[in-house]
Amino acid sequence: MTSPLHRLLQFHDRRFWLSFAVVGAVLLGLVPLLNLLPGENSALHLPNYMIPLLGKYLCYGLLALALDLVWGYAGVLSLGHGAFFALGGYAMGMYLMREIGTRGVYGNPLLPDFMVFLAWKELPWYWMGFDHFAFAALMVVLVPACLALVFGWLAFRSRITGVYLSIITQAMTFALMLAFFRNEMGFGGNNGLTDFKDLLGFDLRDQTTKVALYAASVVALGAALLICRFVVASKLGRVMMAMRDAESRVRFLGYSVTATKLFAFTLSAALAGIAGALYVPQVGIINPSEFSPANSIEIAIWVAVGGRGTLVGAILGALAVNAAKTWLTGALPDAWLFFLGALFIAVTLVLPDGLTGLAGRLHRRRPKAPPAREEKHA
Repeated sequence: MTSPLHRLLQFHDRRFWLSFAVVGAVLLGLVPLLNLLPGENSALHLPNYMIPLLGKYLCYGLLALALDLVWGYAGVLSLGHGAFFALGGYAMGMYLMREIGTRGVYGNPLLPDFMVFLAWKELPWYWMGFDHFAFAALMVVLVPACLALVFGWLAFRSRITGVYLSIITQAMTFALMLAFFRNEMGFGGNNGLTDFKDLLGFDLRDQTTKVALYAASVVALGAALLICRFVVASKLGRVMMAMRDAESRVRFLGYSVTATKLFAFTLSAALAGIAGALYVPQVGIINPSEFSPANSIEIAIWVAVGGRGTLVGAILGALAVNAAKTWLTGALPDAWLFFLGALFIAVTLVLPDGLTGLAGRLHRRRPKAPPAREEKHA
């Protein structure tokens, strides 16, 4: 018998662990040091605004990784992952709102400001417990996972696949967006949740807190990558890939397609919820626009650009597209959506395997050095 840690180490070669360690050291060690140690006038100083921006990118990378697990390996194209991301964000936002206490505009120790403004008399039952971080952290995972479990069970047991499944996942996130826009739902309506003060007693405006949240995003992304690689390299992962390529044959061999899809979909939703929870304190707001179907489509574009079915490619795709978005929305704000659409069309027609597939083809085409000739000695 071998331990799970030993099996995890066996699933990856030395090259992977070396790359993982180097990237982790840069993101977790070098980046915070460049922000905290050099003076602001130093050429080595990393500006303060870059830390939450990089943290946001890493949350997007975790979200793309979650979608790649279920789309790239299980063959389930979900266009509703923005809903799981937003639900995790709202769970964290509810905790942060309860943390404000009497420091709100109206000074109510129990009700958030928007509830006082709307003349709510008491805290709704579904807000109970969110004054405790442990409860909120549990809800960050459980709420998206339970929604995915129920939704997936109804969809997969009915054998809904392909474009029909994509449509109903998009309908789900659109319905949630409309519901959360309503003031009577008790989630802040159109304005959402904002004006957060602190997290676990640490001031969210303090730079060291921002660095700590960034570091938490790095750790979460690294842990999620290891979990996903562990899953896809296992026997379950091989069944997932077989199901992706020939679902009817896998069903004929006696494997439970419903259970396999349900596991991947639920795990993916939980990871998306964690990404949303890390995103909210770094950005400072969560509102119903996060449920927008366009956001879920954009997540699929990240995965397609990076390379579906590669895990690391999905993360790189999310980082690359969002970095381009940040630059283009500042330099050419009217051109961003046209660029995004053109990028998706170009990837679909020219690079179906994404950037990682292109890199792999270029590496294979690189001419190999001829073997060294042995010198003949007299």
